Amino acid sequence: MLTLYSYWRSTTSYRVRVALNLKGLSYETVPVDLVAGDQRAPDYVAKNPSKGVPALVLEDGTVLTQSLAILDYLDHIAPDPALLPDDSILRAKVQAAAQIMALDVHPVNNLKVVMRLKSEHGFPNDDGIAWMRHWMSEGLHAYQALLPEGPVYSFSDSPLLCDICLVAQLYNAHRWGVDMTHFARLLEIEEHALKLPAFDAARPENQPDAN
Repeated sequence: MLTLYSYWRSTTSYRVRVALNLKGLSYETVPVDLVAGDQRAPDYVAKNPSKGVPALVLEDGTVLTQSLAILDYLDHIAPDPALLPDDSILRAKVQAAAQIMALDVHPVNNLKVVMRLKSEHGFPNDDGIAWMRHWMSEGLHAYQALLPEGPVYSFSDSPLLCDICLVAQLYNAHRWGVDMTHFARLLEIEEHALKLPAFDAARPENQPDAN
């Protein structure tokens, strides 16, 4: 049994939950309350020195951190369904789209970044929200511009790595009130994905620590 240290609203945890579900891997969820600061507890820091989520503990006790690294591991141990296509060019395009969400958008909107802006630079709450909306909108525009016409999902008729990263980030976009007027294609992808049991079960509101 795999053990996933997760926070219900964490987009990075959301990504890993989707992948675990898609691949039919059984796992136990251990909540880490980021708002309460559980990620800074010494026993958790010993597992994940980055003081974040997710952390995936394997059956032999090995701990894996960083969602993209965990997704790569899962794709190797359970290759069906694959999160990346075999074609080298399409594979690079899928990874590029995923990285827009995971490397461009998420880091600047991370809870610890926004809290630092508030505590060290006096950002009022409204400015913090405007900051997050700006960077999410920038990333969503860039992501959508990469997409071909035709596939049900971003690049395929089945969800891939980039779709997992996109849907998780769209949860935050809705939560923080990003204007979605110009992202019809992305909303279509989200609608299709959330009809799949693997995505639906991974939704933040369906997690044991949701409140």
